[in-house]
Amino acid sequence: MKRASKIYTALMMIFLFAPIAILLVFSFNEAKSLSVFSGFSLKWYRELFRDTETLKAVRNTLILAVAAALISTVMGTAAAVGMNKLRNKYLRTALDSLTNIPMINPDIITGISLMLMFVFVGRLFGAATSLNFGTMLISHITFCLPYVILQVLPKLQQMDKALPEAAMDLGCTPLRAFFKAELPEIMPGVITGMIMAFTLSLDDFVISYFTSGNGFQTLPIRIYNMTKKTVTPKMYALATIIFFVILTLLLISNLYDEEMVQKRREKKLNKKQAKEAKT
Repeated sequence: MKRASKIYTALMMIFLFAPIAILLVFSFNEAKSLSVFSGFSLKWYRELFRDTETLKAVRNTLILAVAAALISTVMGTAAAVGMNKLRNKYLRTALDSLTNIPMINPDIITGISLMLMFVFVGRLFGAATSLNFGTMLISHITFCLPYVILQVLPKLQQMDKALPEAAMDLGCTPLRAFFKAELPEIMPGVITGMIMAFTLSLDDFVISYFTSGNGFQTLPIRIYNMTKKTVTPKMYALATIIFFVILTLLLISNLYDEEMVQKRREKKLNKKQAKEAKT
């Protein structure tokens, strides 16, 4: 049974990571072929850094992803704090359900509905163009928010409820108590939520496609437009760079979480030892 489970796990890992491994290998291929590795070369990386349109799309994508991640993290953390303080269980259940809708709803439905709303509001105010960077940013914040809330809310529920009260008893205002006592405790959830928001925004195509204007093109839309003709191996090089950037962010997030867990364990152990010493 153990042997079968190991074989199954190995097959699953191969199935998941074989396409990425092929992409990484052939991004260093000298020729365009995806079947024959003719020799190691950085040719496609050089070609990538000469492609001004693709680099512009990368810059646009990063600007959008960073802005969406920061704004959704602030809004999501504030929303999670508010939801955590609710005492009416029916209202809280309703808010939880509303939070889950953007995640459950198909991207194409979300994209079309947001596009129609932006066009309607634009025409209502007589705007020349209804879709632009602002509409894409609002759209990305909309679908990133639930993921931030779902990362921060469990941390708030795990936190010692007496922490903010103790801080206020020592003279802190409610806002200062949040920044001094609560925020350090929920920071792993905030960081994880921000990284998730960044990667989701970086990866999104469907919603971006429906809410983007003519003057602002993200990388997924750029790649989609290229597939109408042909995708050159420089896209493999770009995908390799993005893969390692996301992998680095994931490792940083995991290391930070482990560090915070270790600090909590040490704090609990110190408290326990202090109590034993008093008795």
